[in-house]
Amino acid sequence: MIRAVASSDYRASRGRLLVVDDDRRVASNTAQWLCGLGWHASAVGHVAEALPLLARDHYDACIVDGMLAASGASRIAAALRNGSADTALVVTMPAAGTADAMIVADALVRTPLRDDDLLAAINGAMAAAAGRAATARHDGPPAPKLLGESSAIRRVLDLVARLADAPTTLLITGESGTGKSLVAREMHRVSRRREGRFVEVACGSLSESLLESELFGHVAGAFTGATADRDGKFLQADGGTIFLDEIATASPAMQVKLLRVLQDLRFEAVGGSRTHAVDARVILATNEDLAVLVAAGAFRADLFWRVNVITIEMPALRDRADDIPMLAEHFLASSLARGPRAVDGFSSAAIESLCRYRWPGNVRELEHAVEFAVFLGRGSSIDVADLPATVRHGGCEAGQGGAAAAAEAAGSLKRDLAHPERKLIIEALERHSWRRDAAARALGINRTSLYKKLKRLGINLAELQPAR
Repeated sequence: MIRAVASSDYRASRGRLLVVDDDRRVASNTAQWLCGLGWHASAVGHVAEALPLLARDHYDACIVDGMLAASGASRIAAALRNGSADTALVVTMPAAGTADAMIVADALVRTPLRDDDLLAAINGAMAAAAGRAATARHDGPPAPKLLGESSAIRRVLDLVARLADAPTTLLITGESGTGKSLVAREMHRVSRRREGRFVEVACGSLSESLLESELFGHVAGAFTGATADRDGKFLQADGGTIFLDEIATASPAMQVKLLRVLQDLRFEAVGGSRTHAVDARVILATNEDLAVLVAAGAFRADLFWRVNVITIEMPALRDRADDIPMLAEHFLASSLARGPRAVDGFSSAAIESLCRYRWPGNVRELEHAVEFAVFLGRGSSIDVADLPATVRHGGCEAGQGGAAAAAEAAGSLKRDLAHPERKLIIEALERHSWRRDAAARALGINRTSLYKKLKRLGINLAELQPAR
């Protein structure tokens, strides 16, 4: 890549960029060069690394190698369409290359890259994305991403519209997989804060020390490995919305810190003495009964009364069965966009089976069941036989076999979910001549993760590889 001195026009239009290329050296070199021109650029080597970043943080543009394995560029394009619509997509392609992502890219740059071409593409793509965002703002808030027409969902969407700009903390409750994060995102999208950032934190996935640093940031030297100051999620959400999921998992010490922040939106970074004040809407979510946890001494009563001001309860999927056909069609379209198989739709018997099942895993389980049927089915439409065994048999409700039947169903579900994963892994290994590093890249995971999956699924490469 030519590294010429950029013009002042390019230097003036700085923004936040993400460079995605499976050649990490190329990605890093490009990001470092862009940083030298005044951009804030980061580099990753896998789609699996890029997607969480794009979902969590805002980028002005994403520069993607169009030849990423496993339709990586297309997957990033789909993520941007469903999430950060104002993030520009720049795809780099060899002169003779083609890619589905080119259809939805804001700009295409042929490789080997020329500096002026890349910079012009970034600025042109950002202008196109800004125009798209302006049009969306002019047309009003985007359509809700929380799908459904049942009375239960209409009540939720009505509350979202009425509470979008309410100056108060909001608590979203409901079983796992019901769409609590979607409600929080929709609340942000229809509010006056939609120009600010939506920042999501899964509290249950981090240890207490990591969660404190994630929320409040840290200063250099605060702990081993803290080599520079780092802004926390609350500071990143200034002017926007911060969503704290799984709030019931917070430790007693963290609950004390959260109580203070929720009261006056002031905090200090880990290891720092400066007090930061932010203007952020705080939305929390839990799948547990906080009142029960308070009674058991596992959750602070003062924090409970602080967050339990206005509550939106998400209905379980079994309580909104009228929405199942619409949701199934939506997940079918999403699955087909990621896979090569053509499917016309669902048979009437398959829809009846989906509607009859109780869905203990709620909407998330329905999504996985549709994916299972798409990737393992054989016909032109999805029939009952293509669905996971638990769905086909209508689940195991009380009085239909008891604990033994429930255990059998759980084992059957585990086996069903393992089948498509095993199939995808073996196909990737075969395509890459049984080279585990190349197969891992194609699957969007690292080699360590692939080794763990091979062991868990009982895949013996020595038995599968052809004799030499």
